[in-house]
Amino acid sequence: MSLASWFRWNEPPNRISQRNPTEMVVETLMMELSWQIKQAEKQQRERENEYRKIKTGVDYGWLVSHPKQSYDISPGERLQLEDMCTKIHPSYCGPVILRFRQVVAEYEPEAQEVSRLFRSVLQEAAEKIKEEEEAKKLARQWNTKNRTSLSLTTFKSRSRISPFISDIKTISEDVERGTQPTRRVWSMPEFRNTK
Repeated sequence: MSLASWFRWNEPPNRISQRNPTEMVVETLMMELSWQIKQAEKQQRERENEYRKIKTGVDYGWLVSHPKQSYDISPGERLQLEDMCTKIHPSYCGPVILRFRQVVAEYEPEAQEVSRLFRSVLQEAAEKIKEEEEAKKLARQWNTKNRTSLSLTTFKSRSRISPFISDIKTISEDVERGTQPTRRVWSMPEFRNTK
């Protein structure tokens, strides 16, 4: 008996878990949020240490022990953010993360403000997704309308009204013939009473 059979080296590697793509998006985005909160806390501590150094002139940073993560979002807010994350299509997950990182780098928020920035980025992405879906829907409607309207135009063209064949006399006809114009206002057609 070989050792390979004991350690299962001959088996094909396990594929990535067959989870729902929406769950993976939610998990990825929430991990990014927690990482950004940790980074914001770290930057906040560094700013406080720099302020203390400038204020006191002495660095006591080596004496201070910081908790791993002091700020955490409330369970209700976490559920709301996870619900918003479910509305993000998997193809938009990467761009949402990039936009979130860009916004965090731009504003340099404190830890408490990171979740609000994350919410605004999610709302922005959801609106963009909604606009693109509406545009696709309108494009599909336009394409189907064009197909049906082509058949209607061929039908309408058979029953065309010719504007040049008319019993109504115009002023130009009177001038061309050299006759006296009849009693009527030039902008109105001539109506005759039939008895």
